Amino acid sequence: MSKRFYFQKNNNSRFPRNTRSNAEVLKAILAVQLVEKSNKIESETVYNPQYRFDDFPVSDLLKKNINDKNYLTPLPIQDKCIPEILNGRDVIGIANTGMGKTAAFLIPLIDKVFKDKTQKVIIITPTRELAAQIDDELSSFTKGMNIYSALCIGGVNINRQKNDVRRNPNFVIGTPGRIKDLIRGRVLFLSQFNNVVLDEADRMVDIGFIDDIKYFISLLSPCRQSLFFSATVSGKVQEIIRGFVRNPVTISVVQKDSRDNIDQSLIKVESHGRKTDQLQKLLTQEGFNKVLIFGRTKHGVQKLTNELVKRGFKAGVIHGNKRQSQRQRVLDQFKKNEIDILLATDIASRGLDIEGISHVINYDIPATFEDYIHRIGRTGRVNNKGSAITFVE
Repeated sequence: MSKRFYFQKNNNSRFPRNTRSNAEVLKAILAVQLVEKSNKIESETVYNPQYRFDDFPVSDLLKKNINDKNYLTPLPIQDKCIPEILNGRDVIGIANTGMGKTAAFLIPLIDKVFKDKTQKVIIITPTRELAAQIDDELSSFTKGMNIYSALCIGGVNINRQKNDVRRNPNFVIGTPGRIKDLIRGRVLFLSQFNNVVLDEADRMVDIGFIDDIKYFISLLSPCRQSLFFSATVSGKVQEIIRGFVRNPVTISVVQKDSRDNIDQSLIKVESHGRKTDQLQKLLTQEGFNKVLIFGRTKHGVQKLTNELVKRGFKAGVIHGNKRQSQRQRVLDQFKKNEIDILLATDIASRGLDIEGISHVINYDIPATFEDYIHRIGRTGRVNNKGSAITFVE
């Protein structure tokens, strides 16, 4: 029987980088426990929304599309942001991933574009997967509305994206690197956009896009509505905010820690040679219905995927060596339950919003505690329950 250690958690704590020692890991976790016990905070009461989606002054066709998605009662970030965006305000939205930010900005912007087709929207986000998810969400909200988008991300042919942008779509959704390519190629002109969204801004700063974001802001028209969404606001993020929004309303959704919905545990690895065997025992247990497994390296997750497939599991993998079309195909298979297990590097620790993930397994220890938080946040989303398991050697 594998030995499990249960532990608490805190955003300000870190795992040691390049951890190899089990003692180091347990020491870090013990420190987290002590901080958590000394800073016990009572959970917030259940949020009572002020509106229903039918209450918002948006077009009837958009309301129908919202209703077709079975959206009835807004989540807190939606309830607070949508009225302000509809009123034309710049908004700073602070909320963790998985709390409904995408609909919070898409719904009012879609209504704005539907009522005035001269409006153009650009949405900049840190990862290809998140950009693709936003584009999919946009498509579901805009059925029958003659609203079009261009998805501009790396890993796929840029010439097709150039053609899509030249068709003058209402929405352009992309990642910083590809947007920069299109700007330098004189295909995309940010001065033409009167609505701009920076989504997951803290993540863009974390992975080194701060100079690109400042460059984009310098090219924007001063006559614009600017929407800024982030989970945290560091000093560097504050730099971006100062140059981006004008007289904004700040909306911070403070709820009980979403990790309270996640049962977290550690498993002591009996021996390195038997680690895969221990993983197999877990995956064959009842309740492991839809599992996301994180590894440290591209080579490592590919090798583990090959081994799991060899052992009869329906598994797929995404990492930086995969073409975007391959990554998207595997994600679609996971979403449609054609495969039960998705393996990934930290490319998937932010932005993936896949319904029904029952377990997140950290096969390899993450580099930092922040990385750990983002990994396990793929389960237990929007008040659902989830489980996170970390292997410790």
